[in-house]
Amino acid sequence: MDSLLCNSIFDQSINDYHKTDSVDAPLKNPHPNGSIESLLYRKNWIDTVQWHLEDIIRRPDLETQAFIATKRRIDLSNQDRTDTVEVLDDRLIEMLSGSTPKEGARMNTETPAWVLDRLSILALKLYHMREQTERPEAAEDHKIKCGQKLAILEEQRADLSRSFDELLEDIRAGIRFTKVYRQMKMYNDSSLNPQLYSGSQKSKTS
Repeated sequence: MDSLLCNSIFDQSINDYHKTDSVDAPLKNPHPNGSIESLLYRKNWIDTVQWHLEDIIRRPDLETQAFIATKRRIDLSNQDRTDTVEVLDDRLIEMLSGSTPKEGARMNTETPAWVLDRLSILALKLYHMREQTERPEAAEDHKIKCGQKLAILEEQRADLSRSFDELLEDIRAGIRFTKVYRQMKMYNDSSLNPQLYSGSQKSKTS
């Protein structure tokens, strides 16, 4: 597994999404169930749907109920994204389990799956920035500016891809290691968010 494979799957997911360009389109994962490819495709599909939900929620004409419903979808998507990254980390750790850190090995603060999370978002930025350079009705100076930004994003993707590959190589060689800390988000947990457990307690006593 390397960044080339991951980026190609992210691009595939984005292109597949735009065949319908609908946040309600069902996920039709083309990769074998349980495979790392399937997990990567699902990760980017979550990001792609959320990208477009973030666009929708910024519409000034969005009615209040639609705004609330969209915000709640984004919240659920964020949790799904985090959960999927953690599953990816579990799979990557399993793949690298034969590696033992050497004495003096340096710790990497970012896990491999969170690097993949950034690559997934970069794939979306590249797609949509490229789209802006090709908008027929856009002014020429808009296209030029977007082309300049696109070049920076392409450089960023190349650098981050290289860093991901080097991180895996270093972990395999035992000169770097990483630890996985679960996100433990509190606001989605009814036992940890005061606005949720206080309301629940009030409803029980009333």
